[in-house]
Amino acid sequence: MATLVNGTSPETVEMMKATSNGVFQGESPLDFAFPLVILQICLVVAVTRSLAFLLRPMRQPRVVAEIIGGILLGPSALGRVTAYKNSLFPAKSLTVLDTLANLGLLLFLFLVGLEIDLKSLRRTGKKAISIATGGMLLPFAMGVVTSFAFPEFSSTSGDNNRVPVPFIIFMGVALSLTAFGVLARILAELKLLTTDLGRISISSAAINDVFAWILLALAISLSGDRSSLLVPLWVLLSGTAFVIACFTIAPQIFKLISRRCPEGEPIAEKYVCLALCAVLIAGFATDAIGIHGIFGAFVIGCLFPKGHFADAIVEKIEDLVMGLLLPLYFVMSGLETDITTIHRVKSWGRLALVIVTACFGKIVGTVSAALLSKVELRDSLVLGVLMNTRGLAELIVLNIGKDRKVLSDQTFAIMVLMAIFTTFITTPLLMALYKPSETMQTQDSDSYKNRKRKIESEKEEEQTQQLKVLICLQSGKDINPMVKLIEASHGRNQNKETFCVYVMHLTQLSKRPSSIRMVQKARRNGLPFWNKKRDNVLVAFEESCNVRNVSVRSVTAISPLVTVHEDICSSADSKHAAFVILPFHRQWSSLEQEFETVRSEFQGINKRVLENSPCSVGILVDRGGLSDNDSVVASRSFSLSVNVLFFGGGDDREALAYGLRMAEHPGIELTIVAISGSDISKSYILEAQETPPFLLDERFLAAIKNKAAISTRFEERIVNSTYEAVKIILEFCKCDILLVGKSSERPFVSKLPVMMKMDYPELGPVGNLILISTSVSVLVVQQYTTRNPSVVGSVSVAVVETP
Repeated sequence: MATLVNGTSPETVEMMKATSNGVFQGESPLDFAFPLVILQICLVVAVTRSLAFLLRPMRQPRVVAEIIGGILLGPSALGRVTAYKNSLFPAKSLTVLDTLANLGLLLFLFLVGLEIDLKSLRRTGKKAISIATGGMLLPFAMGVVTSFAFPEFSSTSGDNNRVPVPFIIFMGVALSLTAFGVLARILAELKLLTTDLGRISISSAAINDVFAWILLALAISLSGDRSSLLVPLWVLLSGTAFVIACFTIAPQIFKLISRRCPEGEPIAEKYVCLALCAVLIAGFATDAIGIHGIFGAFVIGCLFPKGHFADAIVEKIEDLVMGLLLPLYFVMSGLETDITTIHRVKSWGRLALVIVTACFGKIVGTVSAALLSKVELRDSLVLGVLMNTRGLAELIVLNIGKDRKVLSDQTFAIMVLMAIFTTFITTPLLMALYKPSETMQTQDSDSYKNRKRKIESEKEEEQTQQLKVLICLQSGKDINPMVKLIEASHGRNQNKETFCVYVMHLTQLSKRPSSIRMVQKARRNGLPFWNKKRDNVLVAFEESCNVRNVSVRSVTAISPLVTVHEDICSSADSKHAAFVILPFHRQWSSLEQEFETVRSEFQGINKRVLENSPCSVGILVDRGGLSDNDSVVASRSFSLSVNVLFFGGGDDREALAYGLRMAEHPGIELTIVAISGSDISKSYILEAQETPPFLLDERFLAAIKNKAAISTRFEERIVNSTYEAVKIILEFCKCDILLVGKSSERPFVSKLPVMMKMDYPELGPVGNLILISTSVSVLVVQQYTTRNPSVVGSVSVAVVETP
């Protein structure tokens, strides 16, 4: 920012001394650069964070508050007070503030580059590429046409008798940009990052950003010495040579450094220092060429190897950059923005024209490309609104254009207001158009039935379809029982094509600083699609599953415990899982032979998942039988005795279906115990039209008997009282694991002794009876129904997935 407030340039301003001798020697700290910049930073943070708090109910990203805060501190509002301007933001202090702001911007672009994986972009589907192209070409063309309405076009072309190419390109880029970081933050806060729409939009925005920066570099090279065509040509050629040199040399150096920094060990300070020096040198090189220094930092960030080294650097500098340095850039933009320059009808007309053109071009271009890519109309509209997001990237373009004297003060103010408006309306429009919770409530359950057939299928060709199960882990103690259950559920075909496991580690947000940083990073920079960092629990789980020939995908849910169930439901729906398996909230101690007291919040998580899950749910209670043995025993020596108690009803049918899949494993011995009363209620028969539940059970059991495996034992017991039912339940608890349904429709089940007081209602009456009366491990199953529609999409916390 070569030009400061009110047109004052650094060359005409007396520079300030750094530090004072103190107020007791008659010197005011406001007359010295260091204490004054401290006060300015504190003021900036206080104003922007306060505005962010006020805008939080409207679910606006923090960038909106930071831009508005900068405008309020500038000549449009508080800057009109002479005493305030001369004391807190005097012209002679702005060089220091401007330098810090640009340093923060340079490091921020380096962080953005770290989050863009070029290999992932190359693998991006044609759909994302076409949407990014359509969402950029139309607004760019409309930006070129809109530039004709601004005085810069007529005055520049009149003075030089040639078309003002730099101004046209700046206008085109400004209207075609999509703010990658701001979009990722909005998607994460609306819980859309893990949806198909989120993936398409974030990939399209990343592609859009890369091409926009290339065009901006071209505009900058052309905005230099306009009296000679050789100067822009040399700038462009030198910039191209710089990029080629970086692509040739930098990866080799970074790979060498990465080898000296093995994963799992702390990164040495000298390597972090070396990496940051490389960023600064690249910034100096591009600035010396005549392109802004941020381009060098961005290129280095893109080329930096993704992994633990990049994560360590982000962890060390991100909070400083995002919390203190970057907001200064917004303030400097605000100090440059004088809304009072928009004072005539023509000026306000240009503002309206720019807003309409920017929104129309971006939305229509994106929607058209999405429709051609066979995306549904409503989803296409949502993509158009998402791609219309602007923010910091827009301000960077505008500030560079103003520094290069391509944009006037009035045009700059108009474009800043356009950026605020288009970013502000994104969330309200998105929430009006996209309501996943309503979609889940109204959609037919056929999609789940298709998943379920993969368990219950009678046809051989359907049995070879892939079954997807989502496993949740609370801690490392859940690994062995879950691995045993996965091995038992692997079925007859021991290959990765028939069984896929997603494992989710439930991480408490409030007590882990590293988790907080991970969520913040996901919300700001779209990390869930590029991050490959795994915690120790997930690594141990995957290692245990390697010998099982099971396809495992790792997911980390980092949320407050009161909302982590929404992450579970969202992931289960997006992965098309047929089954979610949760650990019991209390963990068994083999030494004490009793359950250990753990956080009661996990019980609430299990209850809320049962209420909102988009598929069937099982809660695994391990009593030591599944965790005592070594979890890495080879599959050929694996054996397990499994009993299924069948009383009747949808939950029991689902439990039995899961048990039958387990029986396909050669090491599983399955016993099915069908327990029924001597007098089946005839009230069902009198009820209209629908098939009575007991007839559904009879048909289901008849089909089971016909296709039961040789290793499956089938028993039927008829009871005359609740006492006899309890006796039979206890009789068949001598096994490794017992499968039961959460709820049963039999009258004698509702009269069990535990019905008076159930400490664990999420386990149902039979599960509670087994827990207090036996020492067997049990899997309690609840079948999916449409009575409890899913709340997928209504949450605001990130989920981080490792590809």
